[in-house]
Amino acid sequence: MQYFGCSNILKNAVGFVGIFVVISISILPIIKLAVMTIVFNLTAALSEPIADKKIVSVLEQMGDTFKVLLGMVSTISVMLIIGLTLVIKITNSGMMYR
Repeated sequence: MQYFGCSNILKNAVGFVGIFVVISISILPIIKLAVMTIVFNLTAALSEPIADKKIVSVLEQMGDTFKVLLGMVSTISVMLIIGLTLVIKITNSGMMYR
């Protein structure tokens, strides 16, 4: 019977490492997208007085596109973390009935 407790501890540890891996994999693209969003919006703001309106519009649209990509990557990362924690929680609830 004590092997069930050991397997539960091992499963929780693997789940924690999985969550840590998901965070470590997704943090770099999130930072890159945030920096690119800031760079394009700042470039559009600085070039507005001296550049053509079409160029400024393209830079603003690229900044907005990176905002959407940043939102998608962040949302998917959070949903993956929530999914992993739900799987860990569901499998822990089976241990209550032993």
